Amino acid sequence: MADATGKLLIATGNPKKIEEIRAILAPLGIDAIGLDELDGEFPEPVEDGDTFEANAAKKALHYAKLTGRTCVADDSGLEVDALGGRPGVFSARYAGVDGPREVRDEANNAKLLEEMGSVPDYERSARFVCAIAVAHPQAGILIRTRGTFEGTIAHQARGTNGFGYDPLL
Repeated sequence: MADATGKLLIATGNPKKIEEIRAILAPLGIDAIGLDELDGEFPEPVEDGDTFEANAAKKALHYAKLTGRTCVADDSGLEVDALGGRPGVFSARYAGVDGPREVRDEANNAKLLEEMGSVPDYERSARFVCAIAVAHPQAGILIRTRGTFEGTIAHQARGTNGFGYDPLL
């Protein structure tokens, strides 16, 4: 799965996501590096796909071609049944707030809690969705997969691990 350097590129600027992916790949003997470990600047692609799968593939291909390396990318987010599947592919920018990741996460969680305020417990079902794609710079998409984690939306944030919507699901 790794490229000629023996490393798989993780296409994200999220250091917590890089840690999680490295932890998953390390027991498989796959050495992974983040974009921040490469020389150069790599503009982000526009994530305009209407599915998590489309955005993951777009990112994987974009960074594979820019860097000449085999690349894994994901697109993930939260689907809330009471909100018709929102925030969905707009999870990262749901509240429309710019700034550091922590600021955006806090604003997104606050908006979700506000929208879910009057929703009864039995209608708070949701799922975390993650689509992953692996791309080679010449061969294109090699692997696509999607997973979900079912749960319910809490009435307030809890726990100390995770990031994004983790404190609410």
